Amino acid sequence: MRGHILPVLCMGLAVALLLPTACARRSQDLHCGACRALVDELEWEIAQVDPRKTIQVGSFRINPDGSQSVVEVPYARSEAHLTELLERVCEKMQEYGEQLDPGTQRRSYVRVLSRDGTKLELSGVSIHGDVASSLKFACESIAEEYEDELIEFLSHEADNVKDRLCSKRTDLCDHALHIPHDEL
Repeated sequence: MRGHILPVLCMGLAVALLLPTACARRSQDLHCGACRALVDELEWEIAQVDPRKTIQVGSFRINPDGSQSVVEVPYARSEAHLTELLERVCEKMQEYGEQLDPGTQRRSYVRVLSRDGTKLELSGVSIHGDVASSLKFACESIAEEYEDELIEFLSHEADNVKDRLCSKRTDLCDHALHIPHDEL
């Protein structure tokens, strides 16, 4: 009987040591995926706004010379519009599922509902409430914590916002340089 206890204890110790690593990787994958999905959704929403639509920003006070310091800027990338989008964009995480890469065991998050009604390839994608609610919670945390950075990056048209924000500025995806940079 004694001979069987040692292997069981060793196996239990190995599992106990590996479990925190697996949980940390899952959390890292979740936050990286949420950041990337958040940026995708925000960029898509911005693209839906008529580029001719503008909003007045600046001070509405009258200067001593009688003029006002009001400027018209494109509405799509205005702070007012971006702030409004940040308040509701994480609801879109209900339209995502989880995909596990069999080689790396990394999780990524993909859209399961298309925006235009076309059929999406969903083989290997897990779609359930736990994934969507975890992704939504992570999205809300990121949107709150990095609101200023999101507005800064998205207020100007820029390339690779996902990489610049999610990898370089926030380190949420510092492990994920191998993730494909596709548009959802």
